Order: sequence, then C-alpha cells, then structure tokens
Amino acid sequence: MADLEIINLHVRTEEREILHGVSLQVNKGETHALMGPNGSGKSTLANVLMGNDTYEVTEGQIIFNGEDITEEDPEKRSQAGLFLAFQYPAVVPGVSVANFLRLAINAHRDEPINVKEFRDRLKENMDLLKVPREFTSRYLNDGFSGGEKKRAEILQMAMLDPQIAVLDETDSGLDIDALRVVSEGVNALRERGMGSLIITHYQRILDYIKPDFVHILLEGRIVEEGGPELVAKLEEHGYDWIREEVASRAG
Repeated sequence: MADLEIINLHVRTEEREILHGVSLQVNKGETHALMGPNGSGKSTLANVLMGNDTYEVTEGQIIFNGEDITEEDPEKRSQAGLFLAFQYPAVVPGVSVANFLRLAINAHRDEPINVKEFRDRLKENMDLLKVPREFTSRYLNDGFSGGEKKRAEILQMAMLDPQIAVLDETDSGLDIDALRVVSEGVNALRERGMGSLIITHYQRILDYIKPDFVHILLEGRIVEEGGPELVAKLEEHGYDWIREEVASRAG
C-alpha cells in the first residue's frame, strides 16, 4: 500500500464534475509531477487533497498511511503529515513569519514547542534553505515578492517536516533565482525522505526538481503516465500531441 493513495476520485462543484476518476499513488521519498493545461483539474485535485469543502467528492477515496481521510478536515490532514503549498499564499499582516511558524508547529503538537527547540529548529531550516535571518521578523507575506512568498511556504514546509507535500504551481510568478532557491529547498527536504506531488504547467521547475514519475491530467482524467521523458516530450510538442493521442484511443 502506498503512503498516499488516490482511488477513482470523482469531484464536482455545484456547476459540474471536474475530476472523472483520478487514481494516483505517492510514497515518501518519491517525487511525482502532475502536468496538464489550464482547466484540466490540477488545482482542484490539490484542494481536494487538503480538504477544501468547496469541492464535493462524489466517488472514490483518499487514503493516507492506511487511513481513509476523504472526509477529514484540513487540520486533521495536516496533522497526519500532508502539506499543501498554495499557488497564491495568503497575506497575514501583523503576524511575523517566526510567530506564524511557531503557531503552525504547535497546532501539530500536544505540548507547545519550547523556545530553545524552536529557535534551533528554525536556524537549522533557515540555513538549509539559505533564508536570511531578518526574513522571519517580517509580517507573513505582507509586501513580499512572489519569490519571498514561496520561500516562506517552503520554510513552513521544512519546519513542519511533512511526509507528503503537494506543491500547487509553486513555480508560478518566480524568476530564475527564486525558482532555483525554492527547488533547492524541495530537493533538500526530499533528502529527509519527504514525498512530493508537484503540480505545474511547465518544464522549468522540473529542470531543478527531477521527478521520478510524471502524470498528465487532461479534462479531469490522467491520460498518460511515465518517467521524466514525458516532460521532454511535452516541452517539444505541447499538449496537442496528448489530445491527439487520447482522441485516437477513443476512436
């Protein structure tokens, strides 16, 4: 049994069904890329994995560490070891990065973390991710650039040390330098054994984070799976070739 199993997942909003039977498995230590054009259902899957109740699961299951979490709330999923890096991180004026991180850690513990343990853990992860010391005294995402917002999320991910992380278009809005820093952080956490599902349109983040497995989502279905060679094929031919491939199978 995989650490994270998505089994025949059907998801809808009030207007329509978006996912039509998605199945996927992710284990700790593995890096998976989920690719697809706009509107294919990638971000819907990310939100459903973390319990966003805007979406209704009408069929299928999400199994994490052998437990059915399909109906669990986001807090329970996070406490179990799932992490979602949002495409558009929220701004939290008046709350410093350091205080936010301490609150996030305490939400995963029975007893609050003591000051020394928190400081040591924060320093370790800031050094790992090459985060400047003054960064954690700023208000969370308030006035941050796109790269700084993503760096704050990767630091949060490092502090929480999840088993599986879902990165929803983490490369969105990043310049090359910021993309490299974020990617190095994800790779460092993989060394700790973290599994990840990287949701993206483009190859560029996968030049820095090498996936073990690649899945292509089209119109709410995974239509192609393979290794890194699929990324190169998409870069060369775009998504038209996969649409033609799916149409030929249907015919």
